[in-house]
Amino acid sequence: MIVVFVCMFNLLQKAHRFHHTVSFFSGINDQCSSLKSPSNSLKLVHAQLVKIGLNFSNVYLGNRCVDLYFKSGSPKDAVKVFDDMSSKNIFSWNLYLKVLVKCSDMATARRVFDEMPERDAVSWNTVISGYVSSGFRDSAWEVFVEMRDHAKEMHCRIVKKDGCYSNLVVGNSLIDMYGKLGLVDYSLAVFLSMERVDVISWNAMISGCCTSGYERFAFHQFWVMRSSGFEVDEYTVSAVLTACSNLRNLEKGKQMFCFSTKMGFHGNAVVCSAAIDLFSKCNRLGSALRVFKESHMFDSAVYNAMIACHASHNMEENAFDLFVYSLRESIRLTEFTLSSVLHSAAVFVPVEQGSLLHSLVIKTGFETEAIVASSLVQMYNKYGLVEYALKIFSKMASRDLIVWNTMILGLADNGKLFESIELFEKLLESGLHPDQITYSAVLSACSYGGLLEEGMAVFSSMPQQQRGVVPTNEHYNCVVNMMIRSGLINEAIYFLYLLQWEPDSRIWESLLLACGDYENLELMETIADRLMELEPHSPLPYLSYLANTYEKRGRWESVVRLRRKMEKVTRKEVADISWIGIKGHTYSFEANPTFHHGRENVCSILGFLKQDMSTGDDNVFIN
Repeated sequence: MIVVFVCMFNLLQKAHRFHHTVSFFSGINDQCSSLKSPSNSLKLVHAQLVKIGLNFSNVYLGNRCVDLYFKSGSPKDAVKVFDDMSSKNIFSWNLYLKVLVKCSDMATARRVFDEMPERDAVSWNTVISGYVSSGFRDSAWEVFVEMRDHAKEMHCRIVKKDGCYSNLVVGNSLIDMYGKLGLVDYSLAVFLSMERVDVISWNAMISGCCTSGYERFAFHQFWVMRSSGFEVDEYTVSAVLTACSNLRNLEKGKQMFCFSTKMGFHGNAVVCSAAIDLFSKCNRLGSALRVFKESHMFDSAVYNAMIACHASHNMEENAFDLFVYSLRESIRLTEFTLSSVLHSAAVFVPVEQGSLLHSLVIKTGFETEAIVASSLVQMYNKYGLVEYALKIFSKMASRDLIVWNTMILGLADNGKLFESIELFEKLLESGLHPDQITYSAVLSACSYGGLLEEGMAVFSSMPQQQRGVVPTNEHYNCVVNMMIRSGLINEAIYFLYLLQWEPDSRIWESLLLACGDYENLELMETIADRLMELEPHSPLPYLSYLANTYEKRGRWESVVRLRRKMEKVTRKEVADISWIGIKGHTYSFEANPTFHHGRENVCSILGFLKQDMSTGDDNVFIN
């Protein structure tokens, strides 16, 4: 197709002196990204640009080539195009920075950053995120401090030049800048010094408070704004809803949403997506679904919020169905949408459909996004395809701590225990500082494999790291399990007594089961009483286990007493569910009555099959 376009261009140029070169080649460049081999097609188009002399002089086409070479997996070609460009703008330099950061060449990225003729927020954020992803958090903090000092310097120049904050646009920009930097006190100082403010000023102030963790001050600012007679807009409402969401303040969020409906913002995409996120985080899935249905909007922000809502509430099938519907309606995808869907796919979607999702990620160009790549690694680990997960992991140019944790945990869950520990050691060598999730993954691997010596060495090293990690119940549970698997019951109990806070129910359950294996009935009773205090409304599997132990000992009075105690407790029933894939469709089945289309036919056919599956003379059937 690209060859035909280029030949057509040559004919038009010869016959009609075709002059719309820039727009023509821009369209061809856009087509390159959708082809199976975009790099080869792009090189063909790039050759034509060199031939007519546009590759050096036209900044727009040069930037497009750099961007497309990078997205097609050819960073070296992207760097070569950048070096050949005779004129560059801030967008060119930011693209170049992004290429270097994705290739984990932070030394060159920092040198280029220092040599840039001008910098914007994208430049600073690219370098800071690059340092964080590469494990150089101290360097990231240094750049962040430098960015804050640079912002203050610019502020001083503005004050020195104008003498006051008479320029509304400049004042609003300063408020927004300080808010994104987390300097709310500076934002407020600028806001109070301005001769006049508008709704944009108030929105920047409120949004900055939400971004910096000052949600309650954002509420106060909203109240002052209303009291001062200013009319709010959809961005004001969205910012306040975000503040309610961050604080999980459902009542205030409901009031704000009712206010937005009264103001006529109910059909606005920004407001609806913020409301869905609020109700989702406050565990009001029905309210979130009602907002979504009543919005009647085919907007990416609204659909993305609803997909993430379903995924976060373990309703993976609903999230996937909504995702498929959004594709049919040509709603724009984002990296956050794909991440949520990939998490859902890992739970119930067959491997074949998971591979199709991976193809969609590549086609849409999101495979270089860290959040999407991490979700792909998790999906293949859940499928048990560790080699695919490792392949994606090894191809990532820049790995953050999330993807390291995902891969380490995936190896542990799939029985690759020593590989998981080796990857943890590589993480330490890379310069990244492990967090609580990292140690949970490694200690789980040691627990599964009964690697007590290795596990205790890892556990002991936690507070000794440069940024010491405080152990949690998750880590203590892994240590207790390691001791139990090694037969060290008394040591495990002594370890629990040394804890500075009360262990949770998972630790006690592990110890209860271990005591049953060693027939320590007295200790089992003590632990069971403690579990009853911690989780009075649980499904009580540990009490059933204790009752079975009583039966083995012939203590029938204890069995009756325990059964009566279990009957008095209000239990939370958790329905089992499984999925099966047939001809590209996924069907779910729950324990007890199953409600789905064609259930009667399925049950009748199953009855005939049971009759035909007799095992012979014993007349035993599979149930």
